[in-house]
Amino acid sequence: MKRILSVVFALAFYAAGAFAAYTADTDPVMKAMTDEMDRSFPVLNHAEQDPLYYLAYEITDEQNFSLNAQNGDLAMSRMDRSRYLDVEERVGSRQLDNTHEVKGMQSYTYRGNPISIPVDGDTDSIKAIIWRWTDYYFKRAQENYLKVKTNKAMTAQEDDKADDFSQEDKPEVYYETVEFPEFDKTEWETRAKAYSSYLASFSFVFENSVYLSVDAQNRYFVSSEGTRVKSGNVYIYLAYRITSRTDDGMDLERARTYSGVSMKDLPSDKEIRADMEQSVKELQALRNAPVVEPYSGPAILKSRAAGVYFHEIFGHRMEGHRQKRSDSGQTFAKKVNEKIVSDTLTIEDDPTLAEYNGIPLRGYYKYDDEGVKAQKVTLVENGVLRNFLMSRSPAAGFTKSNGHGRRSPGLPAVSRMGNTIVTVKDPVSFKKLRDILIKECKKQGKPYGLVFDDISGGFTMIGRGGPQSFTVKPLLVYRVYADGRPDEVVRGVNIVGTPLTSFNKVSAGADDTGVFNGTCGAESGWVPVSAVSPSILITEVEVEKTANPKQKPPLLPPPDKEGTETGGDK
Repeated sequence: MKRILSVVFALAFYAAGAFAAYTADTDPVMKAMTDEMDRSFPVLNHAEQDPLYYLAYEITDEQNFSLNAQNGDLAMSRMDRSRYLDVEERVGSRQLDNTHEVKGMQSYTYRGNPISIPVDGDTDSIKAIIWRWTDYYFKRAQENYLKVKTNKAMTAQEDDKADDFSQEDKPEVYYETVEFPEFDKTEWETRAKAYSSYLASFSFVFENSVYLSVDAQNRYFVSSEGTRVKSGNVYIYLAYRITSRTDDGMDLERARTYSGVSMKDLPSDKEIRADMEQSVKELQALRNAPVVEPYSGPAILKSRAAGVYFHEIFGHRMEGHRQKRSDSGQTFAKKVNEKIVSDTLTIEDDPTLAEYNGIPLRGYYKYDDEGVKAQKVTLVENGVLRNFLMSRSPAAGFTKSNGHGRRSPGLPAVSRMGNTIVTVKDPVSFKKLRDILIKECKKQGKPYGLVFDDISGGFTMIGRGGPQSFTVKPLLVYRVYADGRPDEVVRGVNIVGTPLTSFNKVSAGADDTGVFNGTCGAESGWVPVSAVSPSILITEVEVEKTANPKQKPPLLPPPDKEGTETGGDK
């Protein structure tokens, strides 16, 4: 099996190298897309009924190697290559077209499974698939447009009268190819198995996994407006995860992730092993930690945790298409140039940043999935709302895209985050921030405050069908006592609240900016993102107990841990 994988790997390198030799004029994928655009659009643009006014093709070409190790052995190791086609067609006019929200129905159009196309360089085979799906989506667009016109005639006037599609200044022309990075696959298989074996050596660790993904993604975009863009990214992702269960039935986990654009961006073997040793100690401490009771009081979110916090509860509310959808809560839609958060905070989203303080950012890209150049956007300036993340779906007062239309293959592009950057006024050291936390506890008469060291993610309610609230799920929390007792690890809490209240409780920040690299899921699929933030002090955070399934730990120790107590230490 190893020989077969090695041969496949070598062939993939050869294919990638050959593909990289193309230019914009000789690239068979670009030629197929352009030829079909030139052939189809003039005809459909002059259709007798509901002619097409806009047509776009996007092809995502992806080469990926991934491996997973569990309990010291490889669970998976494979190389994949894929290409997917997306077709966007608009009938009607920019003011009103087939993508317009139909009241009482889902407010975005799910397109179904991604359209797979050949991965070799055959222009004719690619053109045949583009032709077939162009016809399919044209007819579907006409059907949707009829529903839009009928629905609009039967429903009340809309508050937001913005157009359905933006008029951008000029078409973009750009061509680049990113290559799959070279690395020693066998070496990484060996390292992953060794890491997993180490994590499995502790009897209180129930599950362990080590995962590596190396991905080279090239995205082609061709539109009837004249845009011709090919751009790409390399995403390297390494992660490990360990889990355990307490005697009272609560599941616990510790994990660590690393990201980069080159294998050199990953930490050394020594650094990874040190992180794993720390994670094991933290998991052991969590097993013996008390459960926190519901609490409201001051807290610190450490840098990476604060980045996740802002991404989850703030970023999605800044997405432009949500400001006009009738089913959206529109928390900040009419608050432009008003103070919406603490004046301590300035928040930007800048997908043009490839790195921050030398750390690669996963949310970096040159062009979005609508062929618009990525742009830096100041969302909040000293607490005042200035802008939204915009795709080509305008909202009242925001008629242009700022390069944030993003998607996974098979889904329509909507405005999404890229690199969300949080800065604070007059930052202090973390030690000073901790002292301020203790002073705030004494001021409020609280026996302790909380420090959230790690957060796994969460969710935010943005629809009108429920409360405009959020839940964030911490993984590692410390209780800091006002009377000077040692800090104490605690477990079993979620952060809950509403954004309008919570954002104004940020009172100070540290000078210890950290980077979170991850992947964000929403109605347009999963997209790579980054969040950059310092540690922040919030004068009032509300936490509630997490759900506890009360599942008992296994009755027997793991097979290779006979003679030790279940959950015992090694």
